[in-house]
Amino acid sequence: MFVGIDLGTSALKAVLVDGNQHVIGSHSYPLRVSSPKPGWNEQAPQDWWTALLGAMDALAAAHPAEMAQVKGMGLSGQQHGAVLLGREGDVLRPCILWNDVRAVAQCAEFERRFPQSREICGNIAMPGFTAPKLLWVAEHEPAVFAATRHVLLPKAWLRYRMTGDMIEDMSDAAGSLWLDVGRRCWSDNALAATGLRRDDMPALVEGTAPAGVLDAALARRWGMKARPVMAGGAGDNAAGAVGLGAVRAGSSFLSLGTSGVLWVTTDRFRPHPQGGIHAFCHAVPDTWHQMGVTLSAASSLAWWARTTGMAEPDLLAELPARVTWPSPVVFLPYLSGERTPYNDGRIRGMFAGLSHNTTRADMTQAVLEGVAFSFRDVVDALADAGSIVTQADVIGGGSNSRTWVSILSSVTGLSLHRLAHGEQGGAFGAARLARIAVTGEAVDAVCLPRQREETLDPDPELARAYAAPLAFYRRLYPALRSAMDAQAT
Repeated sequence: MFVGIDLGTSALKAVLVDGNQHVIGSHSYPLRVSSPKPGWNEQAPQDWWTALLGAMDALAAAHPAEMAQVKGMGLSGQQHGAVLLGREGDVLRPCILWNDVRAVAQCAEFERRFPQSREICGNIAMPGFTAPKLLWVAEHEPAVFAATRHVLLPKAWLRYRMTGDMIEDMSDAAGSLWLDVGRRCWSDNALAATGLRRDDMPALVEGTAPAGVLDAALARRWGMKARPVMAGGAGDNAAGAVGLGAVRAGSSFLSLGTSGVLWVTTDRFRPHPQGGIHAFCHAVPDTWHQMGVTLSAASSLAWWARTTGMAEPDLLAELPARVTWPSPVVFLPYLSGERTPYNDGRIRGMFAGLSHNTTRADMTQAVLEGVAFSFRDVVDALADAGSIVTQADVIGGGSNSRTWVSILSSVTGLSLHRLAHGEQGGAFGAARLARIAVTGEAVDAVCLPRQREETLDPDPELARAYAAPLAFYRRLYPALRSAMDAQAT
């Protein structure tokens, strides 16, 4: 038996997987994000710990016999967050999250201090990454920065609480802007640009490698006969790829979660920071990936549901089972800024084209289409980076909506494969990494493709109809950017 834990932004999920890779049980514990200022997003690490205990306690209560046989555990987690620890391992401030955009000015400063950062780290400095966050803390919270002795990413902090060891895997570390991504080791120059040293960072391992053992008291709490081995684990997207079997060059998936990701596995480090494309390590050895990100994917629908006071399923139920024509309204999903292709932390979202005849269903459809248009920008940016994507598996909570996936297919031109239990990708991938860490099996033998329930291909007529609103959508960004700049002066 193996346990996979996925520390997401809106929930922590834990799954129990048997030797045949069947999910025996799962539990999810909700999390909330604090936004003390516009564009700021934080969470208290202690809330993650509460969620972990709640999810694991529930699994242990529901499946005591199976939990007793757990041999390995794997962690997946939201990337880029900055957990700052003092000399005694105490948390010094709330974690600044991946979708926090306060560190815009510090991105330019980081690249000024480390001119080779794009070549070595594989990415443009963006405010969501970890390194600029430390420069922001140094400037605005100097006492906190002076007291910082260790910096951990979110899932590495959970591991620290679970094992007492500060260890990080390559895929998560690659999203910090402190990793030499090609060489798979910390970059002394990148760390120095933020006033840090290797001693401040966790040890690095591959995601498939053992990385500590579970604390004895926790093993007893959950009824485990022996202390399970912890795997190196993975950042959330790399764990999703492992869960889908996307471990060979050319394999791809689309994640329709809180944020949106389009991923392509590569057999070498292929940096192409133009257009906001990321180049990171995979969680399996000698493998990398390219990906594009839209910051507000399923979270755009969640925002619209809160705004209307309706549940998401009820909003979706107002749409036709099969969308045959674009909404008359266009939505820009830049609620927390945007990464690919603009790398713009200051831009914000909008509706355009409202009239007296606009209905709530029109606006709901526009939200789904706006996210799809953003994914189309990602598809085109990846093509510019040399990765031509024609099909992808779909994971994340948004994949439960057949309507949304069909819109995505027609807008992006991709054949999209809906999967059984697609929302469990990260946690399931973490469980697979745990198995490899325990058994030493080959990656290809464990990371098999997931069962596909349905393939949705682009509707040619609808795809043609989307050409005009897509062009309008793309014209809105520079106009909105110009207007926001003018307002700020």
